[in-house]
Amino acid sequence: MERTLEARRILLIIAGGIAAYKSLDLIRRLKERGASVRGVMTKAAQEFVTPLSVASLTEDKVYTDLWSLTDESEMGHIRLSREADLLVVAPATADLMARMAAGMADDLAATTLLATDKPVLVAPAMNMMMWAHAATQANMALLQSRGVLRIGPNGGELACGEVGAGRMAEPLEIVAAIESFFRRGRPLAGKRALVTSGPTFEPLDPVRFLGNRSSGKQGHAIAASLADRGASVVLVAGPTHEPVPAGVDLVRVETAREMLAACQAALPVDVAVAAAAVADWRAEAPAETKLKKGADGPPTLRLVENPDILATLSAEGPGRPRLVVGFAAETGNVVAYARDKLARKGCDWIVANDVSPGTGTFGGDLNQAHLVTREGVEDWPRMQKRALADRLADRIAAALAVKP
Repeated sequence: MERTLEARRILLIIAGGIAAYKSLDLIRRLKERGASVRGVMTKAAQEFVTPLSVASLTEDKVYTDLWSLTDESEMGHIRLSREADLLVVAPATADLMARMAAGMADDLAATTLLATDKPVLVAPAMNMMMWAHAATQANMALLQSRGVLRIGPNGGELACGEVGAGRMAEPLEIVAAIESFFRRGRPLAGKRALVTSGPTFEPLDPVRFLGNRSSGKQGHAIAASLADRGASVVLVAGPTHEPVPAGVDLVRVETAREMLAACQAALPVDVAVAAAAVADWRAEAPAETKLKKGADGPPTLRLVENPDILATLSAEGPGRPRLVVGFAAETGNVVAYARDKLARKGCDWIVANDVSPGTGTFGGDLNQAHLVTREGVEDWPRMQKRALADRLADRIAAALAVKP
């Protein structure tokens, strides 16, 4: 057996589901490939497999109790969480994922996951209805937005006798995902990245504003993907409720002018990804008090153009990033408008997507995009926004590896 995981340290967190029995085979497969494996088990997991079985296979102590004074003096959940190259949660139950999403620290497994500064891979396993439930899907989306990796669940016959998505990925599939993660490594280590995300709000008076429906999901996912690949990321975000990705420096802004100033302050960078939906116009003179209805009808608003952030970042000069990526959110003729935007703005790439009503792009979890460059157009399939972010980040890493 090729030792593809030689010297890799895996912390395996086993939660309480029937699929816990697969964790024993997973340990064996990881050890075959040269990995060292340390086990953490929830109380429920011990109802399915014994700590003795896990310890025998890992050839290491198994950690089960947050309140063990001996364990805390010997290891401590902080060191336990950080003396690994990768944390793998298999099986990842609906309960544990919910506690991860909420940032809870009510047992050793949850506390370890909250305290870690290392990547986390989850292998969900549960009943098909539990997996499909809106709460579980929201928790999974939130975890992925924070950089948590996922494999599965697979479809098929479940332990409860029902058929559907909910089976934990097979041990060899999980091993392959782990191998892929380490092969990918951190190709952007030492690189600096700037990402803009979300909308901008342009005040009309102290209460009202001009804005748009951007949620920031795609921009935040891109920031997370770049950080996962080792980049030092500054995320300049307009008003959004999206959680801040791990390992990212966040700068909050409201207006286009504030966003431009924050971007310029972040320079120099190797790559800039302008994913924010910046308002094209602002009120020339916002009212100092709330505008009121009057007998003369609605007030007259004079609009002026906002600064063009993408064009500014793309302008030739010593401070220009090596790679500038813009976004084009269109409701028709998507590729044609993107090509025109690429030429007008002077950027290197445009990621063009359709935000027409009915696509669910604004605020949704899915996106379908076209990567427009001077060499041509790549039509990408509809996918999760985090998957699109990963694909774009991989392209960025490849481009920076060869771009002078």
